[in-house]
Amino acid sequence: MTHYLVTEENPSGKKLEDVLAMIRKDILFRCTLITDDPRVEAKSVLANNMRILNLLTDAIVLGEDSTNTLDKAFGPSQASKGGPPRIGT
Repeated sequence: MTHYLVTEENPSGKKLEDVLAMIRKDILFRCTLITDDPRVEAKSVLANNMRILNLLTDAIVLGEDSTNTLDKAFGPSQASKGGPPRIGT
């Protein structure tokens, strides 16, 4: 069972791209708190966060593409209403 993503067992879950977008938003907020910190450690963390944000953006795009592919092939997901998965077992 997944903790965050929508499945038959977790119909109130979220789409992958939505979870990733929430994480990206949290990281962006944290970045605003350290942008003026001149210490080397803060600069290192900020640089790491910027790289992570780019990777998250790429992952969000991939998640959206998967959702669009499934929507086109099988119609909208019914998992949030207790429906079966569109692919897989």
